Amino acid sequence: MSRNQDRLGGAQHKDVSPPPQQGGGGFSFVVPTEFVDLPSQGRFYAEGHSLHGIDSIEIKQMTAKEEDILTSRTLLKKGVALDKLIESLIVDRTINPASLLIGDRNAIIIAARVSGYGNDYNTSVQCPACETKQNYGFDLNSANIVYGETRDDLGVTDNGDGTITCVLPKTQVTAVARLLTGREEKTLLNLGNNEGLISTQLQSIIVSANGDSSQQAIDYLANNLPSFDSRHLRMVMKMATPNIDLTQNFSCTECGHTQEMEVPLTADFFWPDR
Repeated sequence: MSRNQDRLGGAQHKDVSPPPQQGGGGFSFVVPTEFVDLPSQGRFYAEGHSLHGIDSIEIKQMTAKEEDILTSRTLLKKGVALDKLIESLIVDRTINPASLLIGDRNAIIIAARVSGYGNDYNTSVQCPACETKQNYGFDLNSANIVYGETRDDLGVTDNGDGTITCVLPKTQVTAVARLLTGREEKTLLNLGNNEGLISTQLQSIIVSANGDSSQQAIDYLANNLPSFDSRHLRMVMKMATPNIDLTQNFSCTECGHTQEMEVPLTADFFWPDR
């Protein structure tokens, strides 16, 4: 088993916390837990955060309780089912699930799915070439961890506190920006094609401009940044963001077309028997 498989689904199971489940007549057992390696390696959490400098997180394996969360119409309608799932799985209650970076959040979700239902993921996909819909199988253990990188040649410095410093090539403004949490990423995605999406994203990630951290300075930079600098900042932030790479090879069973495809996370992801 590869190192990535160890991290994402084949991690060691420990009969430790959470506490034993107590039933009638004194019956009890310990829910197994596992450690999941974090793509962030704890590098992008500020000092004082429970995950600062921590490269793994302990989660319990899914139980019927977690399946109830995933089938709750109320939680699904509110769009918070996965948030509640992560909250239920994390053993360390000092960790706020809302503060998890998107890559660490994704690592937990994939690990929970692999330990609960296995690494084989069959779902319906559409061939980009012939547009034929077909059932296709993906191996979740083949997912790779992307740790994120900052490059000096792009004028980027990792500040070690969850932020990076970037000298923008056109304006030469020194911008400090932060990585977004999974919940913040979700909020931006929900904006869809609404007006102001790019400027809203920039306002969310920029911490300061030339040392000025006032909201007025951040708003001015986000709304007036030349497109070249805007694209550069978004590119370096994407490069710096740790995540899980779910890109895998797809081969159409109808026309034989092959290409790399990102594994689609549909309703089948947590319900393989649907």
